[in-house]
Amino acid sequence: MTHDTSPPSPPLWLLAELTYRCPLHCAFCYNPVDYARHGAELDTATWIDTISAARALGAAQIGFSGGEPLQRDDLETLVAHARGLGFYTNLITSGIGLSASRIERLRQAGLDHIQLSLQDSTRELNDFLTSTRTFELKHRVARLIKSHGYPMVLNCVLHRYNLPHVGQIIEMALDLGADYLELANTQYYGWAMLNRDQLMPTAEQLREAEETVNRYRKLVGERCRILFVVPDYFESRPKACMNGWGSVFLGVAPDGTALPCHAARSLPGLALPNVRDMSLKEIWYDSDAFNAFRGDGWMREPCRDCDERHADHGGCRCQAYLLAGDPAAADPVCAKSEHHGQVVQAVTFARQPKRDDARPLVFRSTENSLAL
Repeated sequence: MTHDTSPPSPPLWLLAELTYRCPLHCAFCYNPVDYARHGAELDTATWIDTISAARALGAAQIGFSGGEPLQRDDLETLVAHARGLGFYTNLITSGIGLSASRIERLRQAGLDHIQLSLQDSTRELNDFLTSTRTFELKHRVARLIKSHGYPMVLNCVLHRYNLPHVGQIIEMALDLGADYLELANTQYYGWAMLNRDQLMPTAEQLREAEETVNRYRKLVGERCRILFVVPDYFESRPKACMNGWGSVFLGVAPDGTALPCHAARSLPGLALPNVRDMSLKEIWYDSDAFNAFRGDGWMREPCRDCDERHADHGGCRCQAYLLAGDPAAADPVCAKSEHHGQVVQAVTFARQPKRDDARPLVFRSTENSLAL
C-alpha cells in the first residue's frame, strides 16, 4: 500500500490556553497534573503576536480556554485582536467571573460564541465535583449569556457519578434555554486518568444514558441539539484524534508551549517547541514534535497496512503511551491492538461490585499538582 507523504495543510483551529489558573477543582480536568510546575504565562504582547501568526498561517477559529480564561484581565484585548483579524472567537468557560459588565465588554470586543460548562443537575454533586459552591452561580451565568443574545451552548462532562442523572441534566439544559448541549463522556487524560478507577462508568450505565439521550432527541427535535460523545474505552475502533496529529489543531499552553493535541505534554521524549523561541510557522511545518506522528509514515503494524488508517489516523498518541507505554503503538482502544486488554481490564474493573472506591478522588489543585 502507498503511504501519505503530502505536505501538511495549514492549521484551522487555534486553542489559546491562556492560563492554568482556575477557581474550580474538577477531578476530570484535562490539564496536566503537574501544571503548577510549568513556567510563567505569556504576556499580552506575546499572545497578540501568536494570534496574529496563527491567522497568517490560515487558522480560522480561536478558542480561549484554560484553566479559566476569565482569570486573565486582558481577555477582552485578546478577543478584540482576534476578531479584528477575522477569527471566529470562542470562549470556553466555567462562567466563574462572568459578570454583566464583563460579558458586555466581551460582546463589544466581538466575542462570537460562549461555551459554558456544567457538572450536574444537582447542587450537591455539582459542588462536590468542583469542590466549590457554584451551582446557583452557573445558572445565573447561563441566563446572562442567553440575555446577551448568544446561542446557549452547554457542556457537561459525564462519568460514573452523573451518568444516572443524564435525563435531569437535559431537563436542566432545556430549562436554561440551551440551543446546544454537549454530553461529553470523560476521556482519560490529565486528572481524569489519575482518577480513572473512580470515574469509569459501567457499560450498563452508558447504555442507559445513551437510550435516555436518544429518547430526548426525539422529544425536543430542533429545539436543542444534543450531542453524546461515547468514551473511547467502550469502542472497538479509535476515534480520529484531533483529526490527525498536526492536521487541523494547534494548541498553545499558558507558558507558550505549542501542542499538537491537548495532552501532548504527557509524551516523554517529545521536545515540544515554544512560541517564545520559534516562529509559529516553523513550529507548524518544521518542528520535530509536530511532524512526529503526521501522516502515516510513523505507523507500525497493525496500523501501517490497515484500511482504516486514513479514517482514524491510528487513534490517539497520548492514549497509546498511557496504556501501552509507547506513543507509536496502535491506540489500545482498537481491538486489533495487542494492548487492547488494558482497555478491557479497565472497563471490567468498573463492573466489580467491590471496587477500589476507598481511594478518594484527587481534585485538581495547586497543592495536589505540586505533590504529584
